[in-house]
This record gives sequence, C-alpha cells and structure tokens, in this order.
Amino acid sequence: MSKPLDAPMSRHKTAALELIDQQSTMTLATSANNRAWAAPVYYVRQKAAFYFFSKPESQHVQEALANDSVAAAIYPYAETWQGIRGIQMSGQVSPVRPGFRALQAVRAYIGKFPFTSDFFEDGQVLDLVGFSKRFRVKLYCFTPQCVYYLDNSVQFGFRSEIDLYSMAQPEHRE
Repeated sequence: MSKPLDAPMSRHKTAALELIDQQSTMTLATSANNRAWAAPVYYVRQKAAFYFFSKPESQHVQEALANDSVAAAIYPYAETWQGIRGIQMSGQVSPVRPGFRALQAVRAYIGKFPFTSDFFEDGQVLDLVGFSKRFRVKLYCFTPQCVYYLDNSVQFGFRSEIDLYSMAQPEHRE
C-alpha cells in the first residue's frame, strides 16, 4: 500500500528540484523593526544550499545576517491560477568564506550565468576574490530548514513539504 503514496511524493520532489534548477531568481524576504523587505537575487543550488552574491551593505543582507530566520521563494511566471507553482522556504543566510565550497559555488554560478564572465577581462581569474573585487559583493549561502513545493495544477492550494537534503545528489566518494 505504501508504493501508491510514495509515487506521488517522489513525483513532487522531482518537480520541486526541476523547478529550483530551471529558475534563476529567488526572492529573499527579511524583516527588521516590524518592517518587511523582499529582494530578488540570482542563485545557484549546490546540494541543499542556495548561493548568491550581494553587496554586504544591502538591506536584505544586513537583515538576514541579523536574524535567525529568512524566507525565500522561487517561482516561474504564471498566467492562470492553475499555473501557479513554486517553492516556499525558511532558513538562514550566512557569508561564505574563500575555500573549496566557495570555489564550487562560483564555478556553478558562472556555469548557470555565463554572461557574468563578460564583465571580466581575458586572463582575469573568475573566483570568489575576483567577483568580490569586480562587483564589490560577497558570496552568501541560504540554507533552508523548511521547504514546501506548491502546485495549483495538482489541486488549488496544493502544498507538500519537501526534504531537499534527501533529494540532493550525494558527494562522489572513492
């Protein structure tokens, strides 16, 4: 009896991951002093983490780092209510320091957004330090603790909790 229940859940997990990887912008929602703020950012997903570049002095970064909880949403354009689907998340934002994880995130970011290399001169290193100097930005990581996939094509108001950690590709170990 568990297989019929598992099949739709697996389908929703797959649809959620595909939606996340097909989109390019994530809206981060923060707050301070009873005032909410939302900011769209380009992101790249690595396993169950979302990496983005922003200026350290930006409102969303300042508020995200000052609070333990940040919300995020990823969704494609929809013309009808049946077409509304997306990802709702809550989690934390933290700065990413230079190192292997940052190198992987920057490479994935350039792979997803190849136009970023147009801003650099030939021979210029496209790494975390290069990005930081060129754009005066820092790399941040949004780590979700709670993730929901919503899809009105399934049913109006359909929402299912998704475990991104079980969906993430395992690291290759030899």
